[in-house]
Amino acid sequence: MTDAARQQAGPPLAADPREKGFLAGLAVYLRPRVIAILLLGFSSGLPLALSGSTLLIWMREAGVDLTTIGLFALVGTPYAIKFLWAPVVDALPVPLLSRWLGRRRGWMVFAQLLLAGAICLLASVDPRTAPWLVALAALLVAAASATQDIVIDAYRVERLDLSEQAAGMAAYVFAYRVGMLVSTAGALFLVTFIQDGFGLDAAAAWRWGYLAMAGCVGIGLITTLCSGEPTPPAGRETAAQAAESPVKRVLRAAISAFTEFLGQPLAIAILAFVVLYKFCDAFAGAMTAPFVIDLGFTRTDYATIVKGLGLGATLVGGIVGGMAARTLPLPTMLWIGAILQSGSNLSFAWLATQGHDYTALSIAIVAENFTGAIGTVIFVAYLSGLCRNPLHTATQYALLTALAATGRTYLAASAGYVATELGWFWFFAGSLIAAVPSLVLLAYLQARGHFRTLAATG
Repeated sequence: MTDAARQQAGPPLAADPREKGFLAGLAVYLRPRVIAILLLGFSSGLPLALSGSTLLIWMREAGVDLTTIGLFALVGTPYAIKFLWAPVVDALPVPLLSRWLGRRRGWMVFAQLLLAGAICLLASVDPRTAPWLVALAALLVAAASATQDIVIDAYRVERLDLSEQAAGMAAYVFAYRVGMLVSTAGALFLVTFIQDGFGLDAAAAWRWGYLAMAGCVGIGLITTLCSGEPTPPAGRETAAQAAESPVKRVLRAAISAFTEFLGQPLAIAILAFVVLYKFCDAFAGAMTAPFVIDLGFTRTDYATIVKGLGLGATLVGGIVGGMAARTLPLPTMLWIGAILQSGSNLSFAWLATQGHDYTALSIAIVAENFTGAIGTVIFVAYLSGLCRNPLHTATQYALLTALAATGRTYLAASAGYVATELGWFWFFAGSLIAAVPSLVLLAYLQARGHFRTLAATG
């Protein structure tokens, strides 16, 4: 690589050349700050299913009708609109807690206490007699969980060095998936064990199962109390600003966060890239479940191979991505992640020609989850690099993740129609076209020096 090419690519995420190599790549995961992010990742992943899939199983077993259960999808709304109250987290302290622990840890403890209380409330309500009270409690769980996500994301960005961001995100993704596994399969096994082992009825077993999940929130709470606070930004507030009303402070934080981001060079191109980077992966992923069922695989096959084997591949891919990011430049890793995660769609096109073949399904699932995890770790490291002003970290990161979800949620909604028109083979083979816009934007941003600017400000 020429000197000009090296300058164009920008420095690797690992700025210190002494930290290169396999052993150094592993050693970063043993740093206390990264271990703290690992444990906070578990805390973030735990509550999602408790107001989602696990709750729906409890409600169905309790005899709640499908129409009511279907409406519970709306309980997840706080996760989609969390950027609306992220300025509150940036602008206002939590009484007493922020004074004792600092602004980020104060908010984390507040969100975790609220989360544990909301899960306990959910445990105390009977879905058979008060489904709408269950909905209210589940909404509180989702709101507390979304608030915790806002603060943990901001804490991770501010607490870790740029060279630690990819490894920190890999650790976070690993623990997040473990947290989800505990609150899905773990919770279901626990409820069954309580019911059969102690002779309790189903309602009591579910109650104790949810109380146990509330106790698991303590892992994140203890981690928060034992971790350090990010360095406060210099000159955070003037005396006049500190005297403003809470509403004015929140509005000022929101306006400042958005205008600062939009005022940087190439802001529109950056936002478009954020929306489109994971689009190809999400477009094909939206059809994975019906595709597998259409090939003749059972629900058990889906749970074992797609979820079980896929989880293992995701965890390995996240670790590999985090290690690679410490030796390669960020734009290079973005190229690798984009090409790998879009190219993995071809494994599903190949699976379509193999039909009901367990080996082929396993290969396709491993390829998709392994490459998707690499792309996710690198992409989130990039998003973290965009939010380097600690005055606005929570707001800007929440906004960026909401925009990224747009591609996964809304742009991928047409996948079913395309699959119906083209058939499975051509759907997956043709899905590579969805990666082209993000690759064009990546080339444009690199050519305009975006990554050199990002490295300089990091």
